[in-house]
Amino acid sequence: MRSLKLRFALLLGGTAVVVMLAAIAALASIAAAERTVDRTLEAQRRLELLAELSGRLTQFGLAAVETVGNPDGQPEAMAIARDNADRALTTVDEALAQSFPPSDDPADRMQYAARTRPMAQLRAARVVLDRQVARINRQTEPEKRQDAIKGALNGFGAMTGQPLSFLIEAERRSMALGSEQARALSARLRVAAASAVAAALVLLAVLYRSVTRPTLARIEEVRRAASAIGHGALDTRLSVATRDELGLLMTNVNRMAARLARRESRVAADRAALEDTVAARTADLRAANARLEAVDRSRRRFFADVSHELRTPLTVILGECDLALRGVSRGADPGPVFTTIRKRAQRLKLRVEDLLRVARSESGEIEFDKRPLGLASVLAEAVDNMGSEAARRRVALSLDPGSQDVECLADREWLRQTVESLVDNALRHAKGLTRVEVALSAEPGARARITVTDDGPGFGASEAELFERFRRGAGASPDETGFGIGLALARWIVEQHGGTIRLGAGPDGRGARVSLDMPALDPAWEIGTVGNAAGDAQVREPAA
Repeated sequence: MRSLKLRFALLLGGTAVVVMLAAIAALASIAAAERTVDRTLEAQRRLELLAELSGRLTQFGLAAVETVGNPDGQPEAMAIARDNADRALTTVDEALAQSFPPSDDPADRMQYAARTRPMAQLRAARVVLDRQVARINRQTEPEKRQDAIKGALNGFGAMTGQPLSFLIEAERRSMALGSEQARALSARLRVAAASAVAAALVLLAVLYRSVTRPTLARIEEVRRAASAIGHGALDTRLSVATRDELGLLMTNVNRMAARLARRESRVAADRAALEDTVAARTADLRAANARLEAVDRSRRRFFADVSHELRTPLTVILGECDLALRGVSRGADPGPVFTTIRKRAQRLKLRVEDLLRVARSESGEIEFDKRPLGLASVLAEAVDNMGSEAARRRVALSLDPGSQDVECLADREWLRQTVESLVDNALRHAKGLTRVEVALSAEPGARARITVTDDGPGFGASEAELFERFRRGAGASPDETGFGIGLALARWIVEQHGGTIRLGAGPDGRGARVSLDMPALDPAWEIGTVGNAAGDAQVREPAA
């Protein structure tokens, strides 16, 4: 046979036939055993009923003697005994009818006839004794009554003894025959079971040697070859001796190993080419990074140089404006003009200073000039500087200085620029913005709180994301630029002043709020150490 399917089909078919024959034999044996057991149990039940019938007949005889010997006694005792005897006879008849139903088996009909005749004799004996007791009760002489009842009772015993003995012996023989049949059936079942086991073992041995063992050996050969190929031995080949399913599988394994060998050679060549390409691209990236670093250094240097160049002429302009104001103080009053020039130049100088500070922050170096100052004036200056930008965007910018000014030890310019940057972020990033409020309040525990609140859509990202370096808000326009310090640098500046910065929603759940908590200045400390706090403090901030 060249097909494993046919082999396994024959194997399964033979196994199924053996199983079906074993099942049929088992069912037939079980049915025979059940019939034998049922017959034995029925014989035992009939024997028990016959024993009960014997007792009922004995009670009927004793009741007859009691009725004749004591005419004035209880007359219903004889009737009760008669009824019990009749019920016992009827029960035995029904049991015989159930045990030997009408059938074509001559043996069953013979056994039923052999049992019905003694039952008729027992029923006739009960009727004869009943009539004799009625006749004896009509006699008046006690002695004749006693002699008559003795004769009747002896006749009743002679009529019932032999039939009862015959029926009991017949049922005993039936029980003995059932036991013998059960033992014989058990012996036959043991022999059949042993024969079936031996035949199954022989069949299994034949099937194992002819089908299973060769198939398993070839499967094991395929497994070893697959394991060797999996470990890299791509020159492994199987010997194909048959053209069945396993032979086709071995052929496919050999083809797979050949294809894998060819593909491995191509992969090795591609890997070498890829490594060369990666090395070339890595060199290009390193050169590009070097150029970008050079451009960034040039940009920072240009940013710092421009700031310095702008600050110098502004200082001269401011000085000339001061001299002009002092020179014309005695004549006509051009003061408002020069005042406006000076105010605008001063604001431009602040912007240049802001640019210079941002340039220094990008290089990683920030100088703090911490002095005692009132926060209300710092916030007022920040709101004034951002007023023109808020008006251009048609946004109401207001300041709530609180009930009292709060002093703290801080760098005025850096703190002002931080607040301006927060306001600038609100103006540039909040869609549908109508108002921005800067507020100052004193908090318990010697803390000052600065809040910048707007009625925009709020923060669209998490606090950790918004505090990332160089992150722009999702609502920012690509065309908008700013020179603010950003939330990341703002948080670092506030923390360097011993404070904290938090992001949240507005008081009614709408808009955005940025809160800066700063340590307030202790009045006693201020009196004793103002002179020592005037020096400059220089710290290093991580490079942007």
